Amino acid sequence: MEPEADRRPGVAPVVDHGYQRGIRVNLHQFLQHGLQLFFVGLMIGMERNVLPLISREFGVAKGSFLYLMAFVVSFGLVKAVLNFVASHLSERIGRKRVLLIGWLAALPIPFLILYGHSWMWVVVANVFLGLNQGLAWTMAVTSNVDLSRASQRGFATGFNEFAGYAAVGLGGMVIGYGAALFGPRLALFWFALSVTLLAGMLGKIFLRDTLPWARAEHQEFASGRAVEHMPRFPVELGANARARDVFLLVSFRHPTFSAFCQAGTVNKIADSLLWVLFPLYLHERGLDAVHIGWVVAVYGLIWGVFQLFTGAMSDWIGRRNMIIAGQWVLALGVMMVLQFQGLAWWLAAAAVMGLGMALGYANLIAAVADISRPGWRSLALGAYRFWRDIGYVFGGVLLGAVAQSGARLEPAFWLTASLLVVSGGVVLWRAEETHPRLNPALP
Repeated sequence: MEPEADRRPGVAPVVDHGYQRGIRVNLHQFLQHGLQLFFVGLMIGMERNVLPLISREFGVAKGSFLYLMAFVVSFGLVKAVLNFVASHLSERIGRKRVLLIGWLAALPIPFLILYGHSWMWVVVANVFLGLNQGLAWTMAVTSNVDLSRASQRGFATGFNEFAGYAAVGLGGMVIGYGAALFGPRLALFWFALSVTLLAGMLGKIFLRDTLPWARAEHQEFASGRAVEHMPRFPVELGANARARDVFLLVSFRHPTFSAFCQAGTVNKIADSLLWVLFPLYLHERGLDAVHIGWVVAVYGLIWGVFQLFTGAMSDWIGRRNMIIAGQWVLALGVMMVLQFQGLAWWLAAAAVMGLGMALGYANLIAAVADISRPGWRSLALGAYRFWRDIGYVFGGVLLGAVAQSGARLEPAFWLTASLLVVSGGVVLWRAEETHPRLNPALP
C-alpha cells in the first residue's frame, strides 16, 4: 500500500524504496506525463503559424521586426526564469502541484488574444504562455526522467520531446486550417481554451507526483547500492548542494555543463527565427496560412518523431557527437531556406532543420541529467533550461534588430546559421561524453 501522503493531491510522499525506476514498470505514469507534454506543445504550436501573419491587426507596422519579436522575448524571459524556479519549487511541494499551477497560468491566454487591441496584449499573453511552459513542461520532463533508469534516459528525453514537438507541428497545421475556416483569433481562442481545460483536468485526475522516485534514487546512490553504471558526477558538489551552487556549476564552472548550456541557448536562437521570421519569409514569397502551416508542421513533426530514435540511439552511441551533429545539420537547414524558392524546397529545408533539432535537442537534456546527482538533478535541469530558453530573448532582440536594420530577413538567417556552426565547435572543444556506460566514473 502507498503512503497516505502519496494519495493526497500535490503532497510529496515520504521516501519509499518501493518506488522502482524503469519505463515499463511505470508505463502508465510515463505516458500520462507524455500526454501533458503533448498538450503543452499544442499551446506553443498554435502560435507558430498565423500569429506573426496577423500582427498588422494588432498595430505592428511593416518592417518593425524588433517590435514583432517582443512576444517571443517576453515568452523566453519568463520561461527561462520559471524553469529554474519550478525546479527549485518542485523539490519542496512536488512535481504535480507545480505542473497544475502551470495550467492555471494558461487560462488568460485565449482571452488576451481574442480581445486584444494592440500587440502588447499578445506580449502579455506570452508572459502567461511562458509561465505555462516553464511550469508544466519542466515538470513533465523532470517527472519522466525521475521514473526512468539511467540506461533509458536518452529514450525518455527523446520520447518527451517527441510528444511536445510533434504537437508543436500539429498545432501549427490545425490552426492554419482553423484560421481559414473561422478566422485567426477565434480559432486561437477555442483551441487554446480547450487544450488548457482538458490538460488541467487530466493532470489533476491521473498524474502522480514523482518526487519520491527521485528521493529513492538519491538514497540509493548515497548508500552505495546503485546497480547501474556510476556516472561521472562533478566532484565540486556533493549530493545536497544549494540551488545557487548548482546554478553556478552548470552555468559557468564545469566545462561540459557550460558547453551544453551555450548549445541550448543557440538552439533557441534558431528556434526563435523559425517561430517568427520563417513564416514571415514564406508569406512574403506568396505562401498562404495553410501552406505555411504544412511547412511548420514538417519542421515540428520531424523534430518530434525522430527524437524517438535519436534519443534511444544516444543510449547506445553517446550524447556528445549527436549534439554536435545536431547543431551543424540545423545550420545546414537554415542555409537551405535561402538557396531556392518553392514549397517543395522549403518543405525539404524544414525537414533538415527538424532533423537537426532531433539530433541534439533531447540529447542535451539527457546529457545534463547524466552527470547531475539525483539530489540536485532537477535543479541542474532547471539551470540548463534557463540558459536554453533565454535564447528566445537573445534571438528576439538580436535577430529582430538585424532584420530591422537592413529591412530584410535574409541576414537573420545567415547570422543564425553562423552561430550554430560555432556552437557545435564549442561542444566539440569543451564537452566530454556523459553517458555513464561510455564514460563512467573513475575508480
